[in-house]
Amino acid sequence: MQATRIIAIRHGETAWNVGMRLQGHTDIGLNARGEWQAQRVAQALAEESIDAIYSSDLSRAHATAQAIAQHNTSLSNKTVATHTGLRERGFGTFEGQTYSQIAEDWPEESERWRSRDPHFAPPGGESLVQLRERIQSTVATLASQHVGEHIVLVAHGGVMDALYRLATQLDLVAPRTWALGNAAINRLLWTPEGLTLVGWADDYHLDDDAFADQARALG
Repeated sequence: MQATRIIAIRHGETAWNVGMRLQGHTDIGLNARGEWQAQRVAQALAEESIDAIYSSDLSRAHATAQAIAQHNTSLSNKTVATHTGLRERGFGTFEGQTYSQIAEDWPEESERWRSRDPHFAPPGGESLVQLRERIQSTVATLASQHVGEHIVLVAHGGVMDALYRLATQLDLVAPRTWALGNAAINRLLWTPEGLTLVGWADDYHLDDDAFADQARALG
């Protein structure tokens, strides 16, 4: 059975990432390092055969996706298609708060959130169950349009976590032991039966020394 190859990428860094503030659906742009990361992942994927790029409509993801589109040599259409289904988990009243503020102001809710209660949703936000269902449906909708092709999905940390769990069939309450780095390259396969993990958390392109070594080897 033919599959859709997927490269899934978390957006570059933002000031709220650095400040440990929950972003959720709040539209926070890339900081200077995030812009640099977007350019580096774009360079790393420049020669990949890519048929389409999809992004969350939030600017931190869209800017990262746009950098990839502009650098890729095989992509005929440089336009990034946005999809709200690729947004970060909605955190409602938690958005804009630091982890310590949440623990202080909402101790009971914080405990349920930190323990990964799959049915807990911050006031005005989404539960992990709702997030997983949204991501599963969105990926199926997009990937089914590109069977036999190669697509890029640029989204958020919570989306990457959901993709990893879907591909490995890990329960929502299982402790996370995998990285969700900004601008790291993650690879999956999609078929109508679901997702399969191919490779995860490749961030070689963000290592200055490794990039220099590679350039010298090729030169």
